[in-house]
Amino acid sequence: MNNRSSGVLMHVSTLPGEYSCGALGEEARRWVDRVRAMGFTWWQVLPFCLPDEVNSPYKSYSAFSLNPYFIDLPTLLGQGLITQEELDAARQGTPWLCEFERLAKERLPLLAKAAERAGDMPEIRAFLKAHPHTERFCRFMALKAANGGLEWQRWETDAADESTYRTWAFTQYECFRQWQELRAYANEKGVKIIGDMPIYVSSDSADVWANKDLFKLNKKGYPADVAGVPPDYFAEDGQLWGNPLYDWKAMKDAGYKWWTDRMRFTAELVDGVRIDHFRAFESYYCIKAAETTAKNGKWKKGPGMELIGLLKKAAKDTLIIAEDLGDITKEVRALVEESGFPGMRVLQFGFLSDASNPHLPHNYRENCVAYTGTHDNETLLGYVWSLSASQKKWLLDYFGYANLDDWNGCYDTILRQMLMSHASLVIFPIQDLLLYGSDTRLNKPGTAEGNWAIRFTEGQFDTINGGKFASWNGLYGRS
Repeated sequence: MNNRSSGVLMHVSTLPGEYSCGALGEEARRWVDRVRAMGFTWWQVLPFCLPDEVNSPYKSYSAFSLNPYFIDLPTLLGQGLITQEELDAARQGTPWLCEFERLAKERLPLLAKAAERAGDMPEIRAFLKAHPHTERFCRFMALKAANGGLEWQRWETDAADESTYRTWAFTQYECFRQWQELRAYANEKGVKIIGDMPIYVSSDSADVWANKDLFKLNKKGYPADVAGVPPDYFAEDGQLWGNPLYDWKAMKDAGYKWWTDRMRFTAELVDGVRIDHFRAFESYYCIKAAETTAKNGKWKKGPGMELIGLLKKAAKDTLIIAEDLGDITKEVRALVEESGFPGMRVLQFGFLSDASNPHLPHNYRENCVAYTGTHDNETLLGYVWSLSASQKKWLLDYFGYANLDDWNGCYDTILRQMLMSHASLVIFPIQDLLLYGSDTRLNKPGTAEGNWAIRFTEGQFDTINGGKFASWNGLYGRS
């Protein structure tokens, strides 16, 4: 964070392509080229892990897994692991959305064929030996298959389905290999990658199954208490996430090894990482498992700097960003300050109080990452149109639009003034470069359906005035 820079937030799944989901092939390389040509030097993505049943990457079967849907199929064709006929059969029906239902039905069977053709590759065995948590994830998925897909707390057999194990071992190795090639390409072009680390893991995951003593579970292996957040800007009932909570005493007794292993694994994949819900390291919201909303939880003390110091050592020179949004207390602010990590500023939260609001650009400090919005927010266009009359007047006055009958140019002004700000790093969601509305929003917190599916095409990217952003990034010392 010693240099001024900027970047674009867009998940891998959103990339253009012909096979139902964004992937790690030529389209991703063209995207990297485009990012650099616009003067940006960071590409921020969401978690790489296998998404859950509602396609959220923030709840997975393992924090140490990679999403097999990101594997580039034309690359497998070039390796002789799938046929041209199989590739043609995988072509998508629409370029605008991730075809999740089709992927769930067809993609793993296709990758199983590729795994069978790859055989017992020594590279796969070496990868799993070097990544034991990922190997346990592969074993977990093989056991889940042998138990009819049931959650691990209900398993009856411990005889893993070896064919399933081989498939998952292949997908994890191949996705890791393809990603490392893409990341190397990006770094050579002057683009670094920011990843995302969800604070919690799923109850039905290899992480909990293999480390039961590190989580607050009942005698049947289910969460005794669960995670979430109290009522806030996003949800009036709060958000009942349902993830199991960590047993921080047990984590400490084990030297926080699971956490430091996780940071090392993440640092292998990215140049920077945003730790989601960082405030839980100071204190976390604990909700009884029987509750149906998040209204009645209690805050409990987290591990604080003791863990953060170990994570900094494990990360080495990887940039760590503290997601310090939500119900932030003076204790949380003090912890972020002591950590030295840059916190986050989100423009859309700036117009909720008064001129002292830290999310307003004139209050940005250097050691922060400033966003127009995150993956959980409205697009900038959708946000401005959703404002009340008084809020819209304040925003337009703030950005110099006293004439409320002529404010169509405000979007460029907002983006430009974000780049002018003191924030060392400024990130724009891809939707805000395209100036798209609410129908392209990626996620709406507190809702389970209709999220994560949006994709874009090369033709849409071509409509971005890349020269404009290159000029602004140069003018304000961010290129």
